[in-house]
Amino acid sequence: MINSADLRHLNQEQLARRLTLSPRTLERWRWLKQGPAYIKVGGRVVYRVKDIEAYEHLNIRLVGTQHAQRAGVGR
Repeated sequence: MINSADLRHLNQEQLARRLTLSPRTLERWRWLKQGPAYIKVGGRVVYRVKDIEAYEHLNIRLVGTQHAQRAGVGR
């Protein structure tokens, strides 16, 4: 079994599950040049976990200053 601490890349299916999206949505995002950065090796697409986390961080939407303080925004 793979230790999640050792997992540095996710494939399209894994990322789709993580984001609760269809794999086709990720394909469309790549075509539209949206979504997290990816690596293409041959015909295979993988996403680095650090790029996924950066994409998630850039897309945080906070409401109110109390939430922003808890999330560490503005520090």
